[in-house]
Amino acid sequence: MNSESPSDTSKFLSYVLRHEPQAIGLQLDSEGWANLDALIAGAAASGRRLDIDTIRAVVAGSDKKRFSLSDDGRRIRAVQGHSTTQVQLQHVQKRPPERLYHGTASRFLEAIEAQGLVAGVRHHVHLSQDVETALQVGQRYGSPVILAVEALRMHEQGFPFFQADNGVWLTQAVPAEFLQRT
Repeated sequence: MNSESPSDTSKFLSYVLRHEPQAIGLQLDSEGWANLDALIAGAAASGRRLDIDTIRAVVAGSDKKRFSLSDDGRRIRAVQGHSTTQVQLQHVQKRPPERLYHGTASRFLEAIEAQGLVAGVRHHVHLSQDVETALQVGQRYGSPVILAVEALRMHEQGFPFFQADNGVWLTQAVPAEFLQRT
């Protein structure tokens, strides 16, 4: 059994499945799937002990549903947040609700007001359907600020929106004109 906490295991999985699979010699397909046996072997080669039961427990216990297992239980992926160029998840375009929310830190507000929300190293800007989730996200980075996004108006003007398996809304960018501080 793994001696790491579920939080440590989740952080490790996020790191290798979203950002640096090559750090443990892991190959992801274009949809982000990794073979579980290869993940366990790569982790072991890098000095980290993982087993299938621990991985399944982290996937099932994640309140944010960051990971999913394939139907056959032999592969795993992060459902969004990728920065690696190996992964180009194909999400289905979807009509968003009237408003979505983005949590950030107050120190980023000036740049956001000037250039809007940009994906940065990730493939998409992440948006929440509720203020509470956005607040939790914003608190991770400092003094939180919640921005309301006029998502439906953006959609009606041709901006595509997608929804990840875990409910997070995704878009390429949000121009400043569609943002309001709540």
